[in-house]
Amino acid sequence: MKVLVACEESQAVTIAFRERGHEAYSCDILDCSGGHPEWHIKADIRTLLKDYFDLVIFHPVCTRLTNSGVMWLEKRNLWDDLDRAIEFFNLRHQFNSPKVATENPIPHKYAISGIGKYNQIIQPYQFGHPERKATCLWLKRLPLLKETNNVYEQMKKLPKNQAQRIHYIPPGPERARLRSKTFPGIAKAMAEQWG
Repeated sequence: MKVLVACEESQAVTIAFRERGHEAYSCDILDCSGGHPEWHIKADIRTLLKDYFDLVIFHPVCTRLTNSGVMWLEKRNLWDDLDRAIEFFNLRHQFNSPKVATENPIPHKYAISGIGKYNQIIQPYQFGHPERKATCLWLKRLPLLKETNNVYEQMKKLPKNQAQRIHYIPPGPERARLRSKTFPGIAKAMAEQWG
């Protein structure tokens, strides 16, 4: 399959699909950090909307859409930012692909009114990582992702700052990038089940 992983600089999902023999490419406005620049398209994703791919996995920026940041919309008057984020998220309807998966954290009610309800919520602990990080999936012509290695019981025994490591990443210039990386177990499940 020809696969586009949109807004992915880490190449976690791209690598998982490449390991299964697919022609997969990451695309981001940032340089890739996954070690395979030959598989990376450094561009705004909007320049690729007309290019055909068998599958697109889209990771739009979540800053204004996520439930955890809803309080800032009113406090900082970020409503125009929200409108732009919804418009970007809805590029998922414009990809020239029969199958599209879009992932993001749990959205707030204002975002849902513009992007629609998700099909599924997954957690890293369902795919072998003893951590929590609720991730929603909006799926077009794709099955729900099935868990592969549930380690919930193991995770329950960990201190909160380990089980919710992503949440506890300190503020700083790298925080958003580190929090946005796809867990390898989830990437592998996507490649195995959707590839």
